[in-house]
Amino acid sequence: MGFFLKQTPALLLCRFALAFSWIYQGAVPKIACQSSGEIDLLGHVIPVYQWACEAVFWIGVAEIVFGLFLLVARWRWVFWLNVVTLAGLLLFVALFEPTMYSLPFNPLTLNVSLIALSVIAVLELKKSKAQDLTE
Repeated sequence: MGFFLKQTPALLLCRFALAFSWIYQGAVPKIACQSSGEIDLLGHVIPVYQWACEAVFWIGVAEIVFGLFLLVARWRWVFWLNVVTLAGLLLFVALFEPTMYSLPFNPLTLNVSLIALSVIAVLELKKSKAQDLTE
């Protein structure tokens, strides 16, 4: 609990919002509901339907683990990894399903918001490390 008490409110908010997003996106559309959209999107690189379903499940597990990791990561590179991953997902959708960008609550609006939260988290971590050095 002390780990969380030492962090700025902005960093905590970023952590919880990012973790919630990754955990929800892994648990609900990939594991609990196996969204056909998720399977279809992955079907561009995994053409066997059953394998795509299996991959979606394991990607969901990885997203949940990554979300939990974002809650406790002490390193800025984890948040930069998040930025790179989200940008890569944006590129993947742009290449294979560009029509998704016209939907409400589309990957562009979600990922850009999560990228912004990641950059804020990096700045907050940098600021807190600088304060630790001066104390």
